Amino acid sequence: MDEQSTIYRVGDATVTRVEEQRFQLNTGKLFADFDPAVLEEHRGWLTNAHVDEAGENFLLSVNTWVVRIGGKIILVDTASGNHKNRPFSALFHQLNTPWLERLERAGVKPEEVDLVLLTHLHVDHVGWNTRLVDGRWVPTFPNARYVFSKIEREFFDTPAGESRRMVFEDSVLPVIEARRSEEIGPDGGEYLPGIRFHPTPGHSAGHMSIEIESAGAHAFFSGDVWHHPIQVCRPAWSSVFCADKARANLSRQWFIDLTADTGATVFTPHFAGTSAGVVSRAGDSFMWQFL
Repeated sequence: MDEQSTIYRVGDATVTRVEEQRFQLNTGKLFADFDPAVLEEHRGWLTNAHVDEAGENFLLSVNTWVVRIGGKIILVDTASGNHKNRPFSALFHQLNTPWLERLERAGVKPEEVDLVLLTHLHVDHVGWNTRLVDGRWVPTFPNARYVFSKIEREFFDTPAGESRRMVFEDSVLPVIEARRSEEIGPDGGEYLPGIRFHPTPGHSAGHMSIEIESAGAHAFFSGDVWHHPIQVCRPAWSSVFCADKARANLSRQWFIDLTADTGATVFTPHFAGTSAGVVSRAGDSFMWQFL
């Protein structure tokens, strides 16, 4: 897992992946509409890096993306984090991964990060916002601004004791209390020149995909508009993790159309392999090509 990640160039920006973990999920459990015939149809490009040999499990990963642009260091999503109580899922419960060491191998020390851009506030996207120091959760990136959706914050900022507050309590609230956070309104829009938030709700209430434009080239950070590349070919397949499947399907189709039309490089949080690629049209459908 510690292999050197590819450095992608998008205009004058560079983008590098920092992977936290890999795991597998049963095909039928991930997608209620799963059809084995569709998997076989696409076996030519869905290698064993993305589905097991028996075709019973999809392979996924949890990634953070490091963007260097205009002298700034930006992180997009922060994976799951260490030492966090997550009794609802063994995938995220009390992890002890060398994610920070991998970040440093990518050339980034926590104090050097300028911005943390969050697509949404789920467990596997905000965990490294904070780390445990002397029994307290403190911002991992002390000099960064953490930027996220206002709708997401309102959804998870529930009264104490409610289950959906668990992740918020240790991974979002400490950066708010440290006055390191900024919120993006429901319509999204430009945060800084060349950095734009696009509303893509459905997976979660205020989910946003993030675009970074540099020298006429576009990078899109999809967030969880999808979980596996098979959804590029079957955009009507929403995962079990999507709160509103109808809205998620609309957001996914919008995102696929946009990235195909712009020729953007797309960076995903959960596709295995390189986790980066491009969307292209194939007649009335679409295809994904890993980079």
